[in-house]
Amino acid sequence: MHFAQYYLDCLSQASYLIGDETTGRAVLVDPRRDIDDYLRDAEAAGLRIELIIETHFHADFLSGHLELARATGATIAFGEAAETGYPIRRLRDGERIYLGAEQGARPHAPEPPGVTLTVLATPGHTPESICLVVHEQPDAEEPYGVLTGDTLFVGDVGRPDLLAAAGLTPQDMAGRLYHSLHGKLLTLPDATRVFPGHGAGSACGRNLSTETTSTIGDQRRLNYALQPMPEADFVRLVTAGQPATPGYFAHDAALNRDGHPLLDSAPPAALTLDAALAACRDAGAVLLDSRPLAAYTEAHFTGSLHISLDTRFAEYAGSVVAPGTPIVLVSDPGTECEARLRLARIGYDHVLGHVPDPAAELARRPELVSRTRRLAPGEVPVGEVPVGDVPAGGVPVGDVPAGGGPGGDVPAGGVQLVDVRNPAEYETGALPGARNLPLASLATGCASLDPDRPVVLYCRSGARSVIAAALLEARGFRDVRDVIGGYEAVAALSG
Repeated sequence: MHFAQYYLDCLSQASYLIGDETTGRAVLVDPRRDIDDYLRDAEAAGLRIELIIETHFHADFLSGHLELARATGATIAFGEAAETGYPIRRLRDGERIYLGAEQGARPHAPEPPGVTLTVLATPGHTPESICLVVHEQPDAEEPYGVLTGDTLFVGDVGRPDLLAAAGLTPQDMAGRLYHSLHGKLLTLPDATRVFPGHGAGSACGRNLSTETTSTIGDQRRLNYALQPMPEADFVRLVTAGQPATPGYFAHDAALNRDGHPLLDSAPPAALTLDAALAACRDAGAVLLDSRPLAAYTEAHFTGSLHISLDTRFAEYAGSVVAPGTPIVLVSDPGTECEARLRLARIGYDHVLGHVPDPAAELARRPELVSRTRRLAPGEVPVGEVPVGDVPAGGVPVGDVPAGGGPGGDVPAGGVQLVDVRNPAEYETGALPGARNLPLASLATGCASLDPDRPVVLYCRSGARSVIAAALLEARGFRDVRDVIGGYEAVAALSG
């Protein structure tokens, strides 16, 4: 058996190439949109990708099933409950896929030797979710492993709350997830390896491990959501405290279901600064600055958005830029292609071009330049609110006294203190008077803030708060500051 996991750190996303080296037949599971690595490795291993299996309709990235089908002629397959805008093969619960048999083998013949996949229908994260049990031989006592998609992660289970707009309640989906876990996955032997669809950092769960593989036995012992409990307790547990949903998730899920244009890998066009500004003025484009945080905070084009390439660039872009918005990249020379590719991985294809030398343009046009206004940890209210004293949903915005020191020009009183971390982070402790508006929902949630009053933003360590500050400034907020080092730095001062 040829078995390879491809892990994409910037999206915490895993895909898998599985093949039988005797027949050369292979499947690709949950491919990302840029497929060159898969094609190269399959050719090197003497494998033909004949089937592309999606464990479900992904919401956090645009899948590469259409690109891969075009390149290889492979068939696209989903669970039986899937309805798509393009031809697919529907995989039934319990169906076996024999990679050790040549195509066209007699369907009711005895099981052939070789690599075999068994389909498990595991609804819960989505209705069409499936898992794939991998056997090196069909009669092996124990499976080699199971590809769990977004049904089971290392340390967590799939979130059941992403389909509210489709009329499916989180509680209903959580109930289905409970039965998929206990009736299907947890019946596998403890030694069965677990190969999930995502790892730590993904918004598809709240407690994902940095480990990218595990075993059924370890998850049975260590995963908080798999501990013995009644279904009702499980439902309450997994529907509470999920991360805020990035705004692009529904967009990507629809594209993965209905179809999308194939990836355009051409480099972004070089634009003059005047052409870039004209696109913003006339076509509603946004300037998206992907330079490192320090460079952006020191000098950036007024009104530009910021997400550094060394963060979760695509996910954060999908949180602060609406799908379909034209984008002009402001990137360090040589990084514009990487920025465009990462945007394409979430279906943000409308990149008009890039400004080739931002540093030179910033120096040449000082009248267009702003500097991020930042506060040191000692310049904001210090102290931690115990978890039990923080109301669910956050403290209403109030008048928070400003700190002293070099940041003393912040007006005393009237400051809107905003925590842009996820709800689970906020509930472990927050600064007094802070309101929780997670970055993923800030683009709509900022309507509840007063643009004429000062705003102070903080996150865990300082990266997300700069993204949030750029968004508010682009929306016309007059006085926005963020906290250097974030909550961790402020909490450290209070002991």
